[in-house]
Amino acid sequence: MPQEPVADLPLAAVLRDAVEVLSRAGVPDPDVDAVLLAAHVLGVGRGETDAARVRGDSVRREQADAVAELVRRRATREPLQHLTGVAPFRHLELRVGPGVFVPRPETEVVAQLAIDALRAVASAEPVAVDLGTGSGAIALALATEVPHARVYAAENSVDAFVWAKENFALIGAKNARLAFIDLEHAFPELDATVSVLVSNPPYVPDDAIPRDPEVRFFDPPAALYGGADGLDVVRVLSGVGMRLLHPGGSLVIEHGEWQGEQIRELLAAAGWRATATHQDLTMRDRATTAVRP
Repeated sequence: MPQEPVADLPLAAVLRDAVEVLSRAGVPDPDVDAVLLAAHVLGVGRGETDAARVRGDSVRREQADAVAELVRRRATREPLQHLTGVAPFRHLELRVGPGVFVPRPETEVVAQLAIDALRAVASAEPVAVDLGTGSGAIALALATEVPHARVYAAENSVDAFVWAKENFALIGAKNARLAFIDLEHAFPELDATVSVLVSNPPYVPDDAIPRDPEVRFFDPPAALYGGADGLDVVRVLSGVGMRLLHPGGSLVIEHGEWQGEQIRELLAAAGWRATATHQDLTMRDRATTAVRP
């Protein structure tokens, strides 16, 4: 006898089961994640997936199984962005995966500080540098949102550099350059010519435990931990900033919500002027800026 075809399943039921699994696992936004994972499998956008659920559309059994497998992995707290392969950042969609720090929404505020500083420069072609670029998120935001600027990005992790290189090729910003180099020695040819230096360095103290499993178990340690007090790389950035920036140039550093005062004191002691700490959209301290004397 011929085998009967496997019946399609209502998308609403597939999503309901996914939300239940993700909720039990403690995933912060289970409904959003369920829809995004289904959208990834179906090859459509989030809005179209939501509309299909409301209409009562069905999906094929193999599609439902694929969603269930991704949901199972997400329930282990594997990052959503690793499962879909993409991470939104401002107006960009970046390729990410194991070995590179997944850009976070709070870093969009850091990028905005750098963009504002770069736009304020009275130059036909101001120069910006992003040190420890990771996926390339900040550098590519600068290059695409301030197209008259020249943007340089440095990364010294092989795994992260592979992702950054892919994103630079994908975005195709002709005013952006990527280099595989340690941040301490990056771009000597730009000494005293840079208008904005920005970085999201590793700033978690070595003995601290990140609260989110997605960070603790899946982000590369080199992108997280910054020494006993978390500020080892910030100290390096202070010195590099004095080398790269011209007088009046701006330094922008992302950091943890508890580190603003320490970083202001560190930078002031090193001779920086106008140190200030800025909050993200959750009203937590997120970045400190300073001006090169």
